[in-house]
This record gives sequence, structure tokens and C-alpha cells, in this order.
Amino acid sequence: MSDESDVLDDAQDALREARARVAEAPAQTVVVNHVMGLYELAAIHLSADPPRLGDAALAIDAVGYLVDGLGDRLGPEATTLRDALGNIRMAFVQIKAAAEASPADG
Repeated sequence: MSDESDVLDDAQDALREARARVAEAPAQTVVVNHVMGLYELAAIHLSADPPRLGDAALAIDAVGYLVDGLGDRLGPEATTLRDALGNIRMAFVQIKAAAEASPADG
């Protein structure tokens, strides 16, 4: 039982440390990092074979809501994030068009 207790204690310690690191970071930095994580999620789904367009669209929409909704509150990265959003939206349209133009497997 001691091993399980040690593992649980270690996990709780790690969680406390992670929370402390997040608490020290400016919220703007954490939000921008999450936006970039969603962007990467969209890119992963777009690059899948075959592309997972529904999953990519959800991630892209989430990026859009944050970038468009928060605007300049995202700080100096706001312009870069707007550009990235435009690029991933364009990639989505191109990949979707290519997927619709290619014959179905079977």
C-alpha cells in the first residue's frame, strides 16, 4: 500500500508545483500558449491521412474565438496570432477542397 501512497503523494506534489509555475506566469502568456496549442491541434488534424476536417474546424473555431474575441489583450503576439489564424483557415479551405475533389477510396 505504501507504494501506491508514494505515487499519489508524488503526483500531488507535481500538481502543486505545476500550479505554482502557472500562477507565476502572466495570464496573457498562458492564454497565448493555449491558443498556440489549439492551433497545433488544428494542424495535426489537417495533416492526418485522411484529414479530420471536423476536428480541425473545431480547433480552428476555438482559436478564432480567442484571437478575435480577445484581440489586442493578447499583447504583442496578437498580430502574429491573427496572421496564424488566417493561415490555418486558408489551409483548411484548401485541404477541404482537395479532399472533396479526390475520388473516394474503395
